[in-house]
Amino acid sequence: MKIRLALSTVGLMAAACLTGCFRTTTIVQRTQAPEVYRGTSVENLEKIISDRDASIKTLAASVLLIASTGGGKEGKVVTYTSFKGFIFVRQPSDLRVIMLLPVLGSRALDMVSNGDTFTLEHATAGKGDVWLTGSNTVTTPSKNALENLRPPVFFDSLLVPGVTPDEFVALTDSTRILPPAGKRQPAIEEPDYDLAVMSKAGGTGNMLHVKRVVHFSRITLLPFQQDIYNDKGEVETSATYDKYQEFSGIQFPMFIDIKRPLDELELKLQITKLTLNQPLEDDQFELKIPAGVKVQQLQ
Repeated sequence: MKIRLALSTVGLMAAACLTGCFRTTTIVQRTQAPEVYRGTSVENLEKIISDRDASIKTLAASVLLIASTGGGKEGKVVTYTSFKGFIFVRQPSDLRVIMLLPVLGSRALDMVSNGDTFTLEHATAGKGDVWLTGSNTVTTPSKNALENLRPPVFFDSLLVPGVTPDEFVALTDSTRILPPAGKRQPAIEEPDYDLAVMSKAGGTGNMLHVKRVVHFSRITLLPFQQDIYNDKGEVETSATYDKYQEFSGIQFPMFIDIKRPLDELELKLQITKLTLNQPLEDDQFELKIPAGVKVQQLQ
């Protein structure tokens, strides 16, 4: 009887602790699942990005670009005035990026690439134009984050490349919290798909290296983010996509946020005008270096 009484007393004390004043309530954002979301297979998601990539032969975009550098490593973030500009892409590898100086309208930056190498001209205050050439692959990282911003960052972030025959894919599920539609509305806890695109490490052997992960909304089955990894398994580039619009049957995001966490660099890209699959001429991807100018070689 005493044992039962003791246990009853402990139970009453525990209940008092749980229901009495010895507790703290924290207000958190209410969430709810979407009413309708879609399911699909890894094969279909692979087909979605491969077909979408193959359907875009050329791209011509007018853009607004805001660049910022810095972060925790530097202890500060510097945001630059927005630039107007143009981006031209011709599959499989041609790229041109032109940025204009605010107010003046002259060229702040002009870069062309053939997929292997690039040539870049950029204006400097009171020092004339600087010319750079180099490989599309960074072999010697620079302390200057902008010098590590090679053409594939634009190319891959814009187009979300398809899966090649020598690559492997794997699919996992995840969720993300979307902001509420109104002040009194709950946030949406959206289920998503994460498609990992892998290749054999060093091109041989049995070890697989994750090259990138494409995150799909299960509401639209469109990519909302792409993370690109380096050989060390670190996220080198992370691009997020928003405000999709349809162009000749192709869904394309009008806002692309490109982050380079290792370089503490961010490019916010707003597309103001877009034309897909119209002919682009060879001279639109030519940038001739004037005779006699000094050219810096980037590794």
